[in-house]
Amino acid sequence: MSLLERLESRKKNESAVTGKLGERVKPASSFRADPFQSLKSKIHKRIVGELGMADLERRQLEEAVTQIAEACMEEEPIPVPRTERGRIISEIIDEVTGYGPIQSLLKDESVSEVMVNGPNQVYAERKGKLVLTDIRFRDDAHVMHVIEKIVSPLGRRIDESSPMVDARLPDGSRVNAVIPPLALKGPSITIRKFAKDPFTVDDLIRFGTMTKDMAELLRACVEGKLNIVVSGGTGSGKTTTLNVLSSFIPAEDRIITIEDAAELQLRQEHVVTLETRPPNIEGKGAVTMRDLVRNSLRMRPDRIVVGEVRGGEALDMLQAMNTGHDGSLSTIHSNTTRDALARLETMVLCGAVIPIEAIRQQIASAIDIIIHLARLRDKSRRVVEIAEVEGYSEGVIKLNTLYTFEEERETQDKRIAGELKRTANSMQNLLKFKMAGIPYVF
Repeated sequence: MSLLERLESRKKNESAVTGKLGERVKPASSFRADPFQSLKSKIHKRIVGELGMADLERRQLEEAVTQIAEACMEEEPIPVPRTERGRIISEIIDEVTGYGPIQSLLKDESVSEVMVNGPNQVYAERKGKLVLTDIRFRDDAHVMHVIEKIVSPLGRRIDESSPMVDARLPDGSRVNAVIPPLALKGPSITIRKFAKDPFTVDDLIRFGTMTKDMAELLRACVEGKLNIVVSGGTGSGKTTTLNVLSSFIPAEDRIITIEDAAELQLRQEHVVTLETRPPNIEGKGAVTMRDLVRNSLRMRPDRIVVGEVRGGEALDMLQAMNTGHDGSLSTIHSNTTRDALARLETMVLCGAVIPIEAIRQQIASAIDIIIHLARLRDKSRRVVEIAEVEGYSEGVIKLNTLYTFEEERETQDKRIAGELKRTANSMQNLLKFKMAGIPYVF
């Protein structure tokens, strides 16, 4: 019995479960079936039969699909209402040329994330708030079809032996998929959308994520080739901030980006994008972040940008920073700037057995600036601290806080009002600014 057959069998058994008093329990996610589902299936079969593997441009394909759909609807014994015709054609086009039911959410610029929890539950995030949509898939097979459509062009696979996958859409949006037996309620898809036009530093200033004088300081830090780590929790805006920081890199620099799933949107021309590769069906051929970081050192990089440090590659990144590859950028998950240092220590220990004191000395000499972001309770994303790694002394990495966010009040509409304030501290390590010919005036 196949994976999908077992899943459907299990769902039938679950739907027949009765309560303690013998009453039938309603399924948790009951919904009204689509009355035009059989018609859509008929149209889809005719499209496959008539168009087959025809190599058509998108506009030609949409026109052909529209003609076939209209012909099928004209043949129906019960006329299809005009109000429904446009919707049916649009859904069929999305199925053929896009990603089925969720294509409309991917087109919607107000949606930042899409979460599919099985075929009957699809959530969308708008302005930081999760909303349950009325979008449904036909069944588990339909969700699996969309997942395959996403991962297949990337040379990745998802099946019982490898039931999780990280991928990306052509526009760079990040995708994670998990299928049974790990996902108990059916195949799951999580998509983190990126704006078609990458955010600029002016956008972050307008959003209140950072201030103008802070942006000028960070611009000087990037141009001065300081090594910068962006830390924060999930959804705090680390990748967006990393994109903005990378925009400050001079156009003549050769940039190597290293990611699990390529999503950075660098605007420079001289960029080499590297992406990890999972093992094949035989468990061989995997290329890890650590492999890519090591290989990047042989590619004559001016800048190394690691999308996210999460394992043993932390040691190789620190060694690169300490051996002349200044101006490197990366992100890391953490709750505070101090936690970011602790996590780096832990990740280095995952890749090598090194005395903790030696690790801390490596970190202190490699990293210059830590930018910490947080997602506040009103769902806004803010830079809440910028700290300089000042050095290492008496077993402790010293941090010199330059900016810190101070919450002032909560407005009537539940928004957080506060200010990112410059502390009285000034930067201590100015050698790289001097070497780059950048006057430090902040």
